[in-house]
Amino acid sequence: MRTEISTAAAFVTRLLRAAGGVGEEQLRCFRECLQEAMREHYRHHWFPLVPSKGSGYRCIRINHKMDPLIGKAAGMIGLSHERLFQLLPSELTLWVDPFEVSYRIGEDGSICVLYESPPSGRKAAKQLESRTSCKEEWRIGRSSPSKSYNMMTVSS
Repeated sequence: MRTEISTAAAFVTRLLRAAGGVGEEQLRCFRECLQEAMREHYRHHWFPLVPSKGSGYRCIRINHKMDPLIGKAAGMIGLSHERLFQLLPSELTLWVDPFEVSYRIGEDGSICVLYESPPSGRKAAKQLESRTSCKEEWRIGRSSPSKSYNMMTVSS
């Protein structure tokens, strides 16, 4: 759970950093607060033997409402929900599941995998966040892309 949460929190922190206007110390505090909020929230909802169980509970969502976990962490560094809506995509879905962290920007966006690991006892984990096919996707815009927009995906 530690790697998945760390990957997800780092991703949201990178989105804030890219938008600008938030200091590095604030970003560090935000990331730590978000990780702690996620650990507490997921504590009894993490099922490595059945990774999809509880997936909806672990989904972080911004869709005209701010996700409470992101809102809580942002509040700890003095960012309001209004400011978050300016800095983050207006539609973002982030799935934090055992062995995989993935995201989608916009309702029609492609799903990109940030982290993937086979269940214990198999091959080593893969950090996928640096692959160029999804690396730039989160910079595309703050709303859903048009249906004709071609986004690249990552598959393993």
